[in-house]
Amino acid sequence: MAEQNPESGRPGAVQDREGDSEQKQTPEAPKKKTSRRIIIIGVVALLVVVALLFWWHSTFYEDTDDASVDGHLIQLSSRISGQVIHINFTENSLVKKGDVLVEIDPRDYEATVQQDEANLEAAEANYEAAKINVPVTDIQTNASISQYGANVKGSDAGIKRAQGQLDEAKAQVAQAEANNVKAQLDLQRFTPLVEKDVISKQQYDQYVATAKADDAQLVAARANVAAAEDQVSIARQQYAESQAQLRNALNGPNQVKMEKSKADQAAAQVEQARAELEQAKLNLSYTKIVAPADGIITKKNVEIDDNVSVGQNLSTLVSLEDVWITANFKETQLRYMKPGQSVKIHVDAYARDYNGHVTQIGGATGSNLSLFPPENATGNYVKVVQRVPVRIDLNEGENQDHLLRPGLSVEPTVRVKE
Repeated sequence: MAEQNPESGRPGAVQDREGDSEQKQTPEAPKKKTSRRIIIIGVVALLVVVALLFWWHSTFYEDTDDASVDGHLIQLSSRISGQVIHINFTENSLVKKGDVLVEIDPRDYEATVQQDEANLEAAEANYEAAKINVPVTDIQTNASISQYGANVKGSDAGIKRAQGQLDEAKAQVAQAEANNVKAQLDLQRFTPLVEKDVISKQQYDQYVATAKADDAQLVAARANVAAAEDQVSIARQQYAESQAQLRNALNGPNQVKMEKSKADQAAAQVEQARAELEQAKLNLSYTKIVAPADGIITKKNVEIDDNVSVGQNLSTLVSLEDVWITANFKETQLRYMKPGQSVKIHVDAYARDYNGHVTQIGGATGSNLSLFPPENATGNYVKVVQRVPVRIDLNEGENQDHLLRPGLSVEPTVRVKE
């Protein structure tokens, strides 16, 4: 058996070896402690810097990931009824403003336009004729009033003239009666004398002839009176007729008004016919359904030979001309936010940033704008941080490449302090 070292079994020998080991490691220990302190200090400093950067960023910027692209979704529908004859787009195709998308059979509407054009020409002809009647009726009315006014004056003068002749005839009757009375009395006085031969037969015959002549003159004078009375009646009748004609002529202005009313009615009919023609032309133009804006066609819901009705939805156009960002910020983030502030918008789909600006802050929280707004007065109330929709518009020229589509997720960062 080999001999054991008498010192190997002593505890002191083990301690001596450990002590020798510690003496060998002693020079490197301070270096390790120093490195450890530097690492700890660096980590702490880095954390402080990160904390300061986070504080600085949170002070000057507000961001959210609850945001998306918004835009106009235009429902394309038919404004008339008819049969589809052409479809000039496919699903998800890009179209330009003014492109003809759907064509409806125009033949019925072309016939309506032609008919309304003919109706307009007829209405215009009636209006021209009615316009001519107005001055003609006015001239005739004025001439009739002058003529019948003169006739009334002439008839009145005729009455006066006939009355004068009647008065003269009555005076002649009175004179003839006086002469006749005298002649008859003379005849009665001279009749006994001729019988007694006091006077000659010749003288007596003269008195007889005078009595007969005066009696005949009386009859003639009375006949003249009757004739004069007839003339007065005729003159009065003519006067009455002239007055009636004058009254009828004085209604001429009303006839002029009536003709003007007819002309106005004809003018209204012209306007009505013109409006019907414009409506027919509009309906004809509606046979071609055009794109109201640049965009992408989706949800195609029409085929050739389909009979469409008024208001029927044919497709949806996603407009690319006007897109914006709707960001739902927490109410605690709105303290310093206001319209006009610059925004950096990161689009997840393209890993690309856009520049924009705050346009307006919503008028109510999203919960109040929901279909079923909360009723905080009922049940147990739990305070929840609300979100308010904020509209962010892209700066000019930022969306000309049409990469943004409604519904895409974005992350806007608003600089709320300068």
